[in-house]
Amino acid sequence: MPVRSSRSVRQGWAGFVGSVLTATLVAGAAQAATPSLSGEKAAFPPFDVTTFAGQLFWLAITFGALYWLMSTIALPRVGAILEERANTIARDLDNAAKMQAKAEETALAYEAALTEARKNAQGIAQASRDAGAKASEERRHAVEADLAAKLAKAEETIATSKASAMSAVRGLGSEVAVAIVTKLTGKAPSAAEASEAVDQVLARG
Repeated sequence: MPVRSSRSVRQGWAGFVGSVLTATLVAGAAQAATPSLSGEKAAFPPFDVTTFAGQLFWLAITFGALYWLMSTIALPRVGAILEERANTIARDLDNAAKMQAKAEETALAYEAALTEARKNAQGIAQASRDAGAKASEERRHAVEADLAAKLAKAEETIATSKASAMSAVRGLGSEVAVAIVTKLTGKAPSAAEASEAVDQVLARG
């Protein structure tokens, strides 16, 4: 943007100088075209030696006026514009740097929070797994204990039933043995003998 301003100033200067030169040339041409009173052809004014002093005088006046205008009006305005633009650019760069630093801080904070959340999630998952394993182990022990108790009770019931059945079998065997021996020999054995014989058969069998 400062290049455009300098270019505009140069174009303005070129236009002004061109206008002055054009006006000078036109005036000189008009004077050259007008015949003098003495009938002699007038010289071109810029090349007329008799007008050099006046030309130098007006050149100095014009240069001084232009220098004063440029130094008091044009150049301060251009300098103020350039300074304002430089300040604006510097301010924008500072704001951009601050925003970038803030964005980096936010990103770092987000990464830290994400890392902490992952650690917490892993800890929670591990705690859940440990709690689940402990509960499963407790349930397994409880089931094993229940099964052992039921098995012991069943064995006890079976043993009781077996004892009752064996007692019933012994009594029935004694009765059958007494009946068989009585029928075969005609003499009934005693209950003790019959029970002993049945016990011997059961022990062998």
